[in-house]
Amino acid sequence: MILVNLLLVAIAPHAYAKRNLVLMISDGFGPTSETMARSFMQDMGTESHEPWSSILDSMLTGSIRTQSSNSLVTDSAAGATAFACGLKTHNGAIAVDTNGTPCGTILEAAKNAGYATGLVTTSRITHATPASFAAHVVDRDMEDLIAMHMISKNATRHTKVDLMFGGGMCRFLPQSNDNSCRNDDVDVWQAAKDSGVATLTRRSEFDLLSQTNQSVLPLIGLFAHSHMAYTIDRDSTSQPSLSEMTQTALNLLDDTSDKGFFLMVEGARIDMAGHDNDPAAHVHDIIEYWRTVQKVHQFVHSNPDTLVVSTSDHETGGLALGIDPEYTWHPRVLNQVTKSAEQVCSYLFRTQKQDVTEVIEDHVFPKYLGIDNHTQAELDVVVDALQVKGGDGRHKVCKHAIGGIVSKRARVGWSTGGHTGADVGLYAYGNQMHKIKGNMENSHLGTLLMQYLDVSPSQVTKALANTATRQLAFFHSPHHDHD
Repeated sequence: MILVNLLLVAIAPHAYAKRNLVLMISDGFGPTSETMARSFMQDMGTESHEPWSSILDSMLTGSIRTQSSNSLVTDSAAGATAFACGLKTHNGAIAVDTNGTPCGTILEAAKNAGYATGLVTTSRITHATPASFAAHVVDRDMEDLIAMHMISKNATRHTKVDLMFGGGMCRFLPQSNDNSCRNDDVDVWQAAKDSGVATLTRRSEFDLLSQTNQSVLPLIGLFAHSHMAYTIDRDSTSQPSLSEMTQTALNLLDDTSDKGFFLMVEGARIDMAGHDNDPAAHVHDIIEYWRTVQKVHQFVHSNPDTLVVSTSDHETGGLALGIDPEYTWHPRVLNQVTKSAEQVCSYLFRTQKQDVTEVIEDHVFPKYLGIDNHTQAELDVVVDALQVKGGDGRHKVCKHAIGGIVSKRARVGWSTGGHTGADVGLYAYGNQMHKIKGNMENSHLGTLLMQYLDVSPSQVTKALANTATRQLAFFHSPHHDHD
């Protein structure tokens, strides 16, 4: 008996070891995007002919098939639901199955099992990817209801998401507030506070988190009205970067539960730059995503009980490096760009009362795009785009015009302003990484991740049976993919 007890003591630390999982989703990031950013970094070096590799290159273990239940080309909602619930659903669905029934997610199952949980993104926190881990609605545009789901409590009366960092403050404020984008008077921000969630919106408040030894969870930090800024546009005094938010999340979650944590990190704006066919914004957000992966990689070194898996929900833009007839592309063109197409177009629409041609020639081309030898054709493309009528439509045309000029000069091509059905990369490092390999369906990866944490969504799914999945006062947006 004494020998048996000694054996149990020796085995126990391994049988009940702490276990962490970081799932990183580079939204809209395909294999060609990896090549593009790698070539950009290589070309910026002093020895541009020398091979250069990213942190992801060292972690490549396989690839992911991305189709949804109703289309060979998925959207982010169905793609993220496959990772979160381990099942295929139709485009637009947020953590519900093809019948509209809520499916328990890995985050919810992990919380019920005693893990700490977190979501970090550069989009609105209510956007499709983060929402699919903590909300259940039949249409991804039901962001008013998503916000309410995300601050709700689980069956044990604990806030199911311990930490949330991102943008989208407007979805948490009542419509009576000038900064709101809700369609009702529900004050979700105040409701979060009332339920014991700490809140912050300022960069200075975020910086203080690294100086405290006290538990500050549950916590929600939203640093933008809507999506956070592209890396190329970001004001570091007002918004933390993806890598900074992730590092802080790792530190806070690691001190919260003896069992471990589940953290989802999304590089959301990689996808949005792809939708805009904006190669400069695309490459800079990829590089910031790499910085974030490096931070997590370093955390794994110090915490070998951690597994990090990085993949994408889909590819965006149908990116091509090299366009007919030349066998080349020019990364240095992208290095001259200082603003995203989104910011350039916002600037142009604000200054249209001035001589728009003069503004484009004297300011936009040389200062924002790094072009000092523009052609008449390039000028005409931008001027014509500004004449398009109709809100969102004209902004899209303008962004594609700006992105198109830069892309053509760089010899970069795009097949679409939407998603494609391409397979995407699968990357892993750390504890049990040998199990994350090969070519697999996105839903199978979701199942493998649940097995790693030793959690099952079945009890969560049962508890969600009466969850409201439809939002009242709802308007479906035709531009939900990245607006």
